[in-house]
Amino acid sequence: MYNPADIEPKHQKIWRDKKAFAFNPASKKPKYYILVMFPYPSGRIHIGHVRNYVIGDVFARYFRLKGYEVFHPIGWDSFGLPAENAAIKNKIPPGKWTESNIGHMKSQLSRLGISYDWNSELATSRSEYYRWNQWFFLKMLERGLAYRKKSAVNWCPKCATVLANEQVVSGECWRCSSVVETKELEQWFIRITDYAGELLEGHRLLEKNWPDEVLAMQKNWLGRSEGAEVDFTVEATGEALRIFTTRPDTLFGATFMVIAPAHPLSAKIAGTNKDIAEYISTHTRTTTREQSATTGKTGVFSGLYAVNPANGKKLPVWISDYVTMDYGTGAIMCVPAHDQRDFDFAKKFALQIIPVIKPKDKPLPETLDAAYEAEGAMINSGKYDGADNVECARLITEELGKKNLAKAVVHWRLKDWLISRQRYWGTPIPVVYCPECGIKGVREEDLPVKLPDDAAITGSGESPLASHKSFTDVKCPGCGGPAKRETDTMDTFVDSSWYYARYCDPKNAAEPFTKSAAARLLPVDQYVGGIEHACMHLIYSRFWHKFMRDMGLVSSDEPFLRLLTQGMVTLAGETMSKSRGNIVEPDEIIQKYGADALRLFIMFAAPPEHRLDWSDSGLEGVWRFLNRIYRLVEKYKQGPMQINTAASAAVGTGRDLSLHTDPADDLDEQALCLKKITARTIAKVSRDIDVEKQFNTAVSSMMELLNAMTAYPAAGDKAWRGALESLLIILSPFAPHFCREALDDILAKNDDGAIWPTVDEKLLSDDEVDIPVQINGRLRGRVRLASTEDSPDKTLQKIKADEACARHLSGVNIKKFIYVPGKIVNIVTDGK
Repeated sequence: MYNPADIEPKHQKIWRDKKAFAFNPASKKPKYYILVMFPYPSGRIHIGHVRNYVIGDVFARYFRLKGYEVFHPIGWDSFGLPAENAAIKNKIPPGKWTESNIGHMKSQLSRLGISYDWNSELATSRSEYYRWNQWFFLKMLERGLAYRKKSAVNWCPKCATVLANEQVVSGECWRCSSVVETKELEQWFIRITDYAGELLEGHRLLEKNWPDEVLAMQKNWLGRSEGAEVDFTVEATGEALRIFTTRPDTLFGATFMVIAPAHPLSAKIAGTNKDIAEYISTHTRTTTREQSATTGKTGVFSGLYAVNPANGKKLPVWISDYVTMDYGTGAIMCVPAHDQRDFDFAKKFALQIIPVIKPKDKPLPETLDAAYEAEGAMINSGKYDGADNVECARLITEELGKKNLAKAVVHWRLKDWLISRQRYWGTPIPVVYCPECGIKGVREEDLPVKLPDDAAITGSGESPLASHKSFTDVKCPGCGGPAKRETDTMDTFVDSSWYYARYCDPKNAAEPFTKSAAARLLPVDQYVGGIEHACMHLIYSRFWHKFMRDMGLVSSDEPFLRLLTQGMVTLAGETMSKSRGNIVEPDEIIQKYGADALRLFIMFAAPPEHRLDWSDSGLEGVWRFLNRIYRLVEKYKQGPMQINTAASAAVGTGRDLSLHTDPADDLDEQALCLKKITARTIAKVSRDIDVEKQFNTAVSSMMELLNAMTAYPAAGDKAWRGALESLLIILSPFAPHFCREALDDILAKNDDGAIWPTVDEKLLSDDEVDIPVQINGRLRGRVRLASTEDSPDKTLQKIKADEACARHLSGVNIKKFIYVPGKIVNIVTDGK
């Protein structure tokens, strides 16, 4: 039984001392940039994190063996709310708490044997990093992409800070699950909507290499809608009530209107109506549509009517929380006959339902049980009756457009990115407020604007920086007069929006990174992280990359060529988390079984995109697998080393370990069979890692190879030794310490020069194949033929010798015999 406690620290020290995984920018090898979403330094890594890091490391070690110059950096997403909460609870500065956690987690990652390039390490809470957040912000401010406005914002009362729309999930805070409220505050935004079209169009470059689910989630979040803006007239005031609709063809079927509780018109009405004011107060919770999709319909009649521009009818205006301000205009026309949400609302409040579209081949029922949402022919629509509804959408928009009552538009669900946070532990926003000059950006030479170390962190909801006079009281960079510094900090998603590019040049003090470094390494070839970031980090970073491209800093359109989203790790069906107290500590597993067994189990237990339910018994299984290989290595060491010196030298020096049939070998049938199993295993593991990203089946195939080696009667011969050497190399991305030690043992040297074995294609093809036999158009049997057999006569003899086929050829004459070698036989007879 091997002892990982002896093996693993030894090789970790060797790798560390040699800086074995440092990227060499002068290398002539093709680059491969592998990146795992960097961790928040919470203090301890649990098994859920380990899965993420090991997936990335399997990629990194595999591509090194394939001859790439691999860049595999690591850093720390170290700004954020937990550090502030820890500071309040433990009376310790967030910076000190964060750096202590980084030190501990760094040692945990090292014990896992992750092959990171530590030369490129960064932490977003260090001023040498966040000064460039501030620099980018100033560049956006110059270009009009960063701006400040008063806005109704999402407010988490527990976190005491603003949330971006993307951070509100089903009306709750994405971090703490508190019900989100709405507040009016002056806030900083980034005009991400300027890039909405590009963000959607960019999916064409990603669709073959990103999960379909992620692209679908982003497409829905971007929310491109073609339709029309139509102006209804509020009867009492004459003001226009503008709505956006994707179905102008249904205008004649509008029977009421609904405005959001946060709509400006709602506020006007609330000023004169106590009941409406109470409804608005109760139902103004969030500005996102997720809540409206998951709650029952509520509403109150406003007392106002609006005139439909299509037919002049007066429509009652209701206020309801199923309409929100985050999409369209915050006001909708309601066509209950053709929209199920409107239908449900109309039924609940006994509002009129008028169908205006019917199926082209039949009438609608007199009473609708549900909205009819399909296409069809127009009815109850005046001169448009009988026409195709799709064509009428354009015609109605054009007709109202001539009266300046409508226009065709494209709307996006995406809203500008709100980056202001009323917290301390984040990047200070680098602007000052001058009574003479207004808003002024800090001079670049004065960056970074550093966080004061002695701010009072209370969690009251006001930024801790606001009460720190030495921070707030500054001179205006424009006129030199007294000014006040901005006290909000940036959303921490700013930090992670471009970190992958900073890795390329992390110690550069003069610029975020050089263009040459970016050109050498970007885009990222393989990105690994959770699907929960589909509509936050993965949209923000794509936007930031396009902005950097427009600045001339990078040349590619997308930051991440390939994306793998791993599933959660659960214990007894529940996601692991500190709050649930169901954490499995990797340190305990490593102490008992070693890092390699842990790594191997995590890769073997489930496909990477699926949920993995933790199992101690599964861990025992891979432990036994490694020990079986260990026993074979011991057996190998007992034999004469010269028996396979060519292959041994290949592994030791970095030369190619190819499996091929050498005419001089004169292999017997069993040896050739083992060589074929080895070759097919290498090919499958290669494809499972590189193409399919199915690490569990890669491990399964290696287990099958081990079974074949164990059953092989001539253990120790050339075929067996070649199989063992190949197994150790292809297993090494999964169990690097174990395999490195074993290779050192059997080759009697310490050399990291192994490369991925290649395979002769002849070893992958079957010598014999099953050929289907069709007689008179029906499949009657199969015969096994040599894959190279091309003789019709010999083939027919085989078919006649097959009992199933022979029955259908007895007593009949063959009129036609067609044989496609290696594929199929077709026989036509004069019988039935």
